[in-house]
Amino acid sequence: MVMELSRLLILFISGLLFHVKIVTSIGINYGQIANNLPTPENVIPLVKSIGATRVKLYDADPKVLKAFANTGVEFTVSLGNEYLAKMRDPDCAKTWIKSNVQAYLPATKITCITVGNEVLTFNDTSLSGCLLPAMESVHTALVNLGLDKQVSVTTAHSLGVLGNSYPPSAGAFRKDLVDCITPILDFHVKTASPFLINAYPYFAYKGSPKQVSLDFVLFQPNQGILDPASNLHYDNMLFAQIDAVYAALASLGYKKLLLHISETGWPSKGDEDEAGATPENAKKYNGNLIKLISSKKGTPMRPNCDLNIYVFALFNENLKPGPTSERNYGLFKPDGSPAYSLGISAVTAANTTVASPTPPTLPDTSSGNDPDSGSGSTGYLSISSATKGRYEFVGSVILVLVFFLISLLL
Repeated sequence: MVMELSRLLILFISGLLFHVKIVTSIGINYGQIANNLPTPENVIPLVKSIGATRVKLYDADPKVLKAFANTGVEFTVSLGNEYLAKMRDPDCAKTWIKSNVQAYLPATKITCITVGNEVLTFNDTSLSGCLLPAMESVHTALVNLGLDKQVSVTTAHSLGVLGNSYPPSAGAFRKDLVDCITPILDFHVKTASPFLINAYPYFAYKGSPKQVSLDFVLFQPNQGILDPASNLHYDNMLFAQIDAVYAALASLGYKKLLLHISETGWPSKGDEDEAGATPENAKKYNGNLIKLISSKKGTPMRPNCDLNIYVFALFNENLKPGPTSERNYGLFKPDGSPAYSLGISAVTAANTTVASPTPPTLPDTSSGNDPDSGSGSTGYLSISSATKGRYEFVGSVILVLVFFLISLLL
């Protein structure tokens, strides 16, 4: 009883610290390679506290999908790379969709299925050869079930699919991938589904910290760069990366294809050789990113297109393999407390903007999914490879509620 009340108190405080009212939808990646995460029911207020209305899973965890029923949160569910060969069979695809998508509709708003993650840059021809057939099979199953108008099918790629990304206007796909990626782009046009890219300016800085401007990658004030061909000015690397993808798509004749950034983020901790992995930098990157998403500002090449971005990630995940950074991309610690202050603004009922308070330091807590249930998460095991007066009154109410909850613990 005491432990549960403690968790509720932490969730309550986290919601207050992170609350932000926005117009544009924020997406968040909800990974679960950990053994100490909150129950899905306790995750709901955390998702809402950062203003996120879209969640991307790396599986189709039934516990999560059930918990988020009737919340209005849009879900993307995923089939890991280990499912690709099996999903080429239309009957298998139909069975999976019935159990992992249709069973939760319409209460849980599942709007997209990603088939595989960064498949084309694994350099595994047997795996990449299964990708498009699996996507087509899943889409056909949706059509046969009458769900294709509400659930789209796509796959996520790493920026490694680009052979050139600078200047942005010269963005181009790797020559050895053009024949493979073109039919996938045709599939997106045919089914009106988005092209997904995982983009991490952090990796560029980590690889060349002396050459890459930290302010440029963290959305901080800087001189930026000028694309000599387009004469467009870029003041942050993420926009340059996004526009390089737009240019690559246009070069193959897919100028109007919808582009989503399925992953981007910054680690708050890393190994000695992982330059820039600090709470301060993570706060700047994710906080400034959420502000940009909220401002409905497009990129220089697509100024009138809303940003469709999913932040990576909701939680620090203690069982992810690889360098320390892999386990420290979360906005939240496993106990539900903020990993760092995002520094975004809260908006009061009177639309008066006030700064979010800095959260107190709270301790970490240390306390599996069945692939057949559609909850396998192996598709993203490693990502490094590849937001006075009335406010004082609200603060007083908060203190009263906090003290009330504390009294229940004593």
